[in-house]
Amino acid sequence: MAKYGKSAAKNVKSAMHRKKKGTLKSGSGRTVKSRKQAIAIGLNEARQKGAKVPRKASASRKRAAKKR
Repeated sequence: MAKYGKSAAKNVKSAMHRKKKGTLKSGSGRTVKSRKQAIAIGLNEARQKGAKVPRKASASRKRAAKKR
């Protein structure tokens, strides 16, 4: 079973293209320079559109995974 849907991949691809062009902006309005940040923005946009994207790992879930 795929982790991400096709529309999520399209959103990430679009965000990466906008990053390369220099038009991708973060929440604070600054230009995004980080590849990881561009991917996160693309996934967040996909999540808002209702695409198949796993939910974000919360701090408590991260701590529980670390203890294992």
